[in-house]
Amino acid sequence: MPISALLPSDSPRSGGESMEHVQLLAETATELPPIVVRRSTMRVIDGMHRLRAAELNNEDRVRVRFFDGTQEAAFVEAVKLNTAHGLPLSRADRVSAVTRIIASHPQWSDRRIAEATGLAASSVAAVRSRSTASAEQLKKRVGRDGRARPLDAAEGRVRASQVIAAHPGSTLREIAEQAGISVATAKDVRDRIRTGQDPLPCRQRGTTKRAEQTGNPVGMPTSHGSGSAEFSPFDLRAAWERLLRDPAMRTDSGRAILQLLRSHAVRDEETWHRLAAGVPEHRATTMARAAKMCAEHWLRFAQQLEAVHVD
Repeated sequence: MPISALLPSDSPRSGGESMEHVQLLAETATELPPIVVRRSTMRVIDGMHRLRAAELNNEDRVRVRFFDGTQEAAFVEAVKLNTAHGLPLSRADRVSAVTRIIASHPQWSDRRIAEATGLAASSVAAVRSRSTASAEQLKKRVGRDGRARPLDAAEGRVRASQVIAAHPGSTLREIAEQAGISVATAKDVRDRIRTGQDPLPCRQRGTTKRAEQTGNPVGMPTSHGSGSAEFSPFDLRAAWERLLRDPAMRTDSGRAILQLLRSHAVRDEETWHRLAAGVPEHRATTMARAAKMCAEHWLRFAQQLEAVHVD
């Protein structure tokens, strides 16, 4: 393309081009990559240093690659490309880019913006908390995979429990769609309700206004007159015995899982109390941390199962 047909970039660099870097590119013997230009405006998105180097070498044409998209999308693309190669953006420029992207794409998740700007997601969250670009409190954010997820996971679970209560015959996909959650989360909520558990995991309890107002776990069935929840506990020992008799579990992986389950198939409080009492006092903290880590591993395993094997 003729250099005269191109417009300068809406650069994320507050200081403009570095003449030292332009001089370095002008002196290189290898062919430089094409610059990126927004087709509808002929404005440079990425490659101003290469463009200035070509001008310095008295060239009148440069190789270009066209980008089709909005002005906002073009800016995000410019930040991405400047983060991936060439002269790195300063931290101040990245923070400024985060602020601008939050304003133009408030529905994007912190991780998605972090991926575009090269900052940590925690840094993006800190910028968002200070930003006044959008007063609207979005209920969902779009992640790096393009899927929308509720900003408050607890609220999504509350909505799912309400959908299940109103339409108990709904499929998992219908529950997930109406509640704005994943199918795996919908399955977890439904399973918890079926076994008399709180749809909200311990870490999410008390985070919703409904839970605070009612004083009861959301979605929990209550017995008439007593006000207490009716529990139908999951019988781990019985489940283990059923799995043990299943021929499909007679694989290396199946046997390994069953062996692990066997060591955890303790149900009565008396046994747990006896085991806890048998731990030396000077090892109690270490044992407690180890037990919590094991519980987290099992939870992640359960979530992986639900994500793969759903209705």
